Amino acid sequence: MTAIGIYGSRGRMGQAIAAELAGLGARHAGGTDAKDDPAPLAQAADVLVDFSSPAALEAHLAAARASRTPIVIGTTGLSSAHHALIDEAAAEIAVLQTGNTSLGVTLMAQLVREAAARLDSDWDIEIVEMHHRHKVDAPSGTALLLGAAAADGRGTTLAETSVYDRAGVTGARSEGTIGFASLRGGSVIGDHSVVLAGEGERIELVHRADSRAIFARGAVRAALWLAKQAPGRYAMAEVLGL
Repeated sequence: MTAIGIYGSRGRMGQAIAAELAGLGARHAGGTDAKDDPAPLAQAADVLVDFSSPAALEAHLAAARASRTPIVIGTTGLSSAHHALIDEAAAEIAVLQTGNTSLGVTLMAQLVREAAARLDSDWDIEIVEMHHRHKVDAPSGTALLLGAAAADGRGTTLAETSVYDRAGVTGARSEGTIGFASLRGGSVIGDHSVVLAGEGERIELVHRADSRAIFARGAVRAALWLAKQAPGRYAMAEVLGL
């Protein structure tokens, strides 16, 4: 039975993943906090799941590479430097990085990509997300994942099309851009809407998370899948065969 280790095991997601493993009767190789040495867990686990913090990612990747242990990275708020480290690690081990491990969000991203590919650039794309008051990064990793899917569908990138800040007299909306709006409040686990607005009509794709268990369930499924893969960088879509 595959042994899964959890980086960030005391956080909300870490606890949810541990509960999911217990419910499945799966092997739990243990967990670590930010202050712990990541190497022993990497050596004990067949595959790692990281929902800790961007500051801890470099050490976690180094430990995974040293022990040749595949790793699922669900930590959000990553920088371009973090992604460069992930690319380096993926040359030696299997790495799955995602802004959201929900199977529903993974399918939603595929639908967003398809819609963006089939509709002209005069259909405006806006992404709205809401999370609990304690979330520290914005836009959410999921919003960025959905935005990247929309950009990919149009044969471009978020770096070229994204708009994150509108305040004051901004002028008319530029065609082809992808806008983001972030809401924070209460205990909302995660709501995401992708709005495709054309002249006289509008399409809205919506995902609402009612429990962190959905992310834990997807993370465990991703970990079990990744444990069997060759070195490389993977995404949740591949777990579903999309």
